[in-house]
Amino acid sequence: MTTFGERLKQRRLELKITQARLAELLSVSRSAISNWEVGVSQS
Repeated sequence: MTTFGERLKQRRLELKITQARLAELLSVSRSAISNWEVGVSQS
């Protein structure tokens, strides 16, 4: 079973976009994308 972060990263790489570009498209920070991809959650 793949995690959300794994699926997000896989799809981002398939689309050949950077974390920075995805962050811009989603109006979030690049660090948020990175955290999602590695499974870090904020408390």
